[in-house]
Amino acid sequence: MADNPKTLVSTDWLAQHLKDPDLRLLDASWYLPDAGRDPKAEYNQAHIPGARFFDIDEISDGRSDMPHMAPPAEKFMSRMRAMGVGDGHQVVVYDGAGLLSAARVWWLFRLMGQENVAVLDGGLPKWVAEGRPTEDMPPIPRDRHMTVRFQNQLVRDVTQVAQASKLKAPQIVDARAAARFRGDAPEPREGLRAGHIPGSRNLPYTELLNDDKTLKSVAETKAAFEAAGIDLSHPVITTCGSGITAAILALALERMGHTDWSLYDGSWAEWGMFPTVPVATGDA
Repeated sequence: MADNPKTLVSTDWLAQHLKDPDLRLLDASWYLPDAGRDPKAEYNQAHIPGARFFDIDEISDGRSDMPHMAPPAEKFMSRMRAMGVGDGHQVVVYDGAGLLSAARVWWLFRLMGQENVAVLDGGLPKWVAEGRPTEDMPPIPRDRHMTVRFQNQLVRDVTQVAQASKLKAPQIVDARAAARFRGDAPEPREGLRAGHIPGSRNLPYTELLNDDKTLKSVAETKAAFEAAGIDLSHPVITTCGSGITAAILALALERMGHTDWSLYDGSWAEWGMFPTVPVATGDA
């Protein structure tokens, strides 16, 4: 793969740049409750040298009832300053699943106007499988100012998505598993209806990943979007269960040069909760 410090970098690239003074490495591991995994405990046991832990659930909008919604700009700046992450840094984000939640943090940085951020392809599992070093001590951060320029075009709310659903533009792409999209499988969060946003297309994020949880090639990801019925000459809104794996679709779009995309932050955790918005079932 071609390394790009604005989207995706390889473990080889990270190994070569690990000691760069302007590199900031973030462990953004996160799992659904039924996974039975504690990301912070796993970080404390072993992480890539120099990595800080990015708590997706804590660095969020505490005023919202929705899970891990994007935080206000002031909170994001405050948390990043405390972690020693700021202007002029090259940020690399990884997670313990290979490629799951790291893309969400990539999107958050992009939302805040920070473009020098990339996801580590294959994440911690690939790094460890290659025999590369880990440590159990967190770094000592030094405050660093961060300038935030909020990018409104990268996020959509329920009203905007409802309009897109009704008008059939922009296109809506759902990253959840096919059974959840069709409404055949229950949602992992209680109280949500089963199904999908009317008019949306289904592209499970797993179809974009290789067996080692690295992102497939640009040609392969483009083919997957097209096979799902997505016209890549038009804008796209990505969605999923709670805004985590929707960011994987966004990362893939950005990587293949399709920059006219946005992410529905509330995703199904919001849409499936409201009885006033319509729900579709089946494949269409």
